[in-house]
Amino acid sequence: MKRRSFFRQGAVATMGAGLILPGCVNLEESKEKQSVDAGKKAKNIIFLVSDGMSTGTLTMADHMLQRMKGKGSVWVDLIKQGRVKRSLMDTASSDSLVTDSAAAGAAWGGGVRIPNGMLNMSADGEKYKPILQKFKEKGKAVGCVTTVPITHATPASFCINHHTRKEQDVIAEKYLPLKFDVLMGGGDKYFNGEKRKDATDIYDKFSNSGYKVFRSKPQMQAGSSSDAPVLGVFDENALPYSVDHNTDKEKKNNIPSLAEMTQFAIDKMKRNPNGFVMQVEGGKVDWAAHGNDVGGLIFDQIAFDDAVKVALDFAEKDKETLVIITTDHGNANPGLYYGSKANDNFDNIQNFKHSNEWILVQNDAPANAAQLIERIEFAHGYAIGKDAASELVKHIQSLSKEDQKDPYKLPFEKLAMVQREHTSVHFGGLHHTSDFVEVSALGPGSELLNPFVLNTELHNLMLEACGVGQKVKIS
Repeated sequence: MKRRSFFRQGAVATMGAGLILPGCVNLEESKEKQSVDAGKKAKNIIFLVSDGMSTGTLTMADHMLQRMKGKGSVWVDLIKQGRVKRSLMDTASSDSLVTDSAAAGAAWGGGVRIPNGMLNMSADGEKYKPILQKFKEKGKAVGCVTTVPITHATPASFCINHHTRKEQDVIAEKYLPLKFDVLMGGGDKYFNGEKRKDATDIYDKFSNSGYKVFRSKPQMQAGSSSDAPVLGVFDENALPYSVDHNTDKEKKNNIPSLAEMTQFAIDKMKRNPNGFVMQVEGGKVDWAAHGNDVGGLIFDQIAFDDAVKVALDFAEKDKETLVIITTDHGNANPGLYYGSKANDNFDNIQNFKHSNEWILVQNDAPANAAQLIERIEFAHGYAIGKDAASELVKHIQSLSKEDQKDPYKLPFEKLAMVQREHTSVHFGGLHHTSDFVEVSALGPGSELLNPFVLNTELHNLMLEACGVGQKVKIS
């Protein structure tokens, strides 16, 4: 192996199993670079969540940006430059070492560990006031933006109490009386009367309550000057994966990116003289990890990083904003693995036009191996073997027509195992992990972040950073 060439290219050919370490920086210089004003209260908070982000995901997104653009991710650069306070976070729920997104988000939102699947409620029904309700009562503007349904577990965990995350149609209605300033993401099927089981048009209810309802990117752009609260719902379920969004002109014109929604929300809520608190979620990172979809995963992590830049640009000018960047849990433990072709295989991902979801879900089931090979070659730029394609087609055709649209029954794991020959990216499974995760913070209040925290501690940290009461006792 040509060691000099290898290191000059800057690729890592082993799985990103350990935390990314900052570069060699002078400790005194790094202290000066941190945007921290100890003792000063934060006027605003931007809480950014790359849902289901294992450390390998962060690593590979940084590698990809280095190799595509010659510059790494904003998040990793903040770490390398010593500009953030950092912590390891324990993500467990009350009933498992391995959390789901509802319990993980509720640890931040309600300040208490609860069972998986629940939203700011204990197993015996005790309710814990969600953090955005606390800040709204103090006169701050509040909101959430996400790339999955706005009714999904992570945004809901900052907003409401409910005994189960599964009832997204009910969650949509629970948002209505809160009068939060911005709610934006996907989830049309939970608001649209033509798609809901009860045929209730939730959009009409929001409009009649004074909300501006946006159903497309042009509507969002045209409504930027309005002072009314905003509900923006831009797709049937989740928003498209970024790798699909980037290559589809119609999607790009009609569906905003996470960074665009983040910019809209900041521009709107910063008008409030008392400040604002918002959650920004890259929710499709988690979905891609569940599907072992390397193109979906890396490009959605990069899209999340674009939103981090939007938040950082505002905070650097504002000087009164606490920015927290983290994830709620790991998922699937992906990584780039060693091999003589690791660099070249990893570079293949740069040319991806579509996600594995596009290959298996968004088109009719492949009729034969040749059709699947053709589809993958169009989407990813390489051809898989006929035997592997035949096995995948056999699995798909064994399913009913209905199940062929169910991502939980399609052979995503098998497809990823075939594709790793062409990407050198391996996954550890299809599910969440118990890994400790990265928390980065900068701005007023970031000095409160300890080197190791329980997920529940971030609830009180945010309240203390803004000088708001109603803290939760953490046992």
